[in-house]
Formats: sequence, C-alpha cells, structure tokens
Amino acid sequence: MSGLPPSTETAVALRAAFLAYLAGERRGAAKTIETYGGDLAAFIGFLTFHIASEPTGADLAAVSLADLRAYLARVAAHGAGNATRAKKLSAIRSFYRYLRLRHGITNEAPGLILTPRSRRPLPRALTAPDARAVVEALGDTATSQALAARDNAVMALLYGAGLRINEALSLDWRDLPPPDAPLRVRGKGGRQRIVPLLAAVRAALADWAAHHPAPAPDAPLFLGARGARLNAGVVQKHLRAFRRANGLPEHATPHALRHSFATHLLAAGADLRAIQELLGHASLSTTQRYTAVDTAQLLSVWQNAHPRARS
Repeated sequence: MSGLPPSTETAVALRAAFLAYLAGERRGAAKTIETYGGDLAAFIGFLTFHIASEPTGADLAAVSLADLRAYLARVAAHGAGNATRAKKLSAIRSFYRYLRLRHGITNEAPGLILTPRSRRPLPRALTAPDARAVVEALGDTATSQALAARDNAVMALLYGAGLRINEALSLDWRDLPPPDAPLRVRGKGGRQRIVPLLAAVRAALADWAAHHPAPAPDAPLFLGARGARLNAGVVQKHLRAFRRANGLPEHATPHALRHSFATHLLAAGADLRAIQELLGHASLSTTQRYTAVDTAQLLSVWQNAHPRARS
C-alpha cells in the first residue's frame, strides 16, 4: 500500500493488502486466495462502473444494501446460481471484516444482506422396475439363505414402508409387529410414527425372522456377520455391488429406495399429507419436494412420447 489514509487508498490496493494478509498471516490455501481475488476484482470492477471512477476506501465504506443487491443481480444475470452468489458474497464479507479490523473502514451492509439460499437437490428416485429388482433380487448375491432373507427384509422396509436405513437398522426384535398390526418407527428427533405394512413386506420380515439366530426382545432385528447390529455401511456396500453388476444407476442407494417409495405413491395418487405421515417429515414443505420430482417425470414422459414435443 502507498501509506495514504485508508479512506483515500484505492480499493485495488486494499484488495491486494487483503490477499497478502490471507496468504501471510492467515496462511490461506492458494486456491482460496485465487478465488477471493477474482471475486473481489469483479466486485471492484462493478463499483468502478457504478460510480464512474476508481473506488477508494471511502467508496467501500459507502456501499449500500442496494449496491450489493445490484451487484448480485448482475452476477445472476450472467448465469450464476444461488450457491455461486453466496460464495461471492462470502468473499466480500471477509474483505470487509479485514477492512474494519486493519483499516478502520466500517460498513454494515455486507452483514445485513441475506445470503442467497441454495436449492436443495430434488430427490432421485428409481424407476419402479429398478426398485423392485433391488428388493426382490439383492438377496440372490448373499452367501447363505439367512443373509439373503435379511437383505431382502431390509430392502423391503426401505421401498415398501419408506424407512430411512438407520430407522430400519435400529429396530429391535420386540419392534416386530403382530400380524395385521402396523410398525412403530422411531424417527429423527425421537419422533414416533405408525407405518402400515404391505403383505410383501410382512412376508419378507417373516422370512428373516425364521432365520434370526438369536431372537430376544432386546436383540437387534437385523444382525451383522459377527452377531452385532447390522451396519449401514454393509448394506450400502451390498447395494453398490448389486447395482453395478446389474446395470442400475449410480443413485441406486438405500435412501433412493425411500425416495422411490414416496415418488411412486404420489404418482399413484396418494395424498401428500398421508405421504408426510408415512415418511415422518416434520414439515409438509419437505414432502412437497416430491411433487417437483413427479412433475419433472411427467414432463420427461411428455417430451419423449408426445408427437408434437420436438416440432
């Protein structure tokens, strides 16, 4: 820097001092410094155009919420999504924290503007044939009838009852419901929900129960090779090998079976509130993501099948 008062120092010089601070005192990663440098250069370039002159420390102090919103809008107009804009805003906030601590240049606007929220990715469901293939044939790769029955029962709970993998594996022997009774599931936050079981799910559970080596009220329902509670990583490993051997998509995971349960119910006309209860979602907004999946699938079918889709 030139030794000028911070208010009259150029923004370019202040940026250079900030990057040197990151590299020296903060020992920041080279990639981080490069990214921050590029983001701040773009921001200073925007300010230069905005005020029609090279910005100084005083200009940085005068940046308003409206200015920041205009900058983020310009970034969005060039194709940046919410995640990218959030990262650029993070760089600006770090720069302003440095300016306040080292140069006495204060500005509350960067801390007041809302961070663009990234959209959660849509749940990725399997097709109905692929989901059935997992449930019905995963056990065929097991080394014994007992392990085959166990793996089929786990998959049946994920796709046939919409359980999370950890919910299924946390069940104890005492949790097995009597005939025609629903299953009580302990979900996130200790919340309990009641899940009715299809005949096919009951049959899979009964088959595994007949092979269970040590049935006792407090025994884990699903056991691993050494007699302890079955680990989710083992299930994921078996499914990974199965999907690759059978040409299923890479998103064929235990959680994708739960997504498939919800998506296929919705496509069949199930009520969204009922699906929320079955999945154990605390908020309906979480369940509503499946409507976007269903709409996207309908659009895909229309685009591939309708005679006017490509005209």
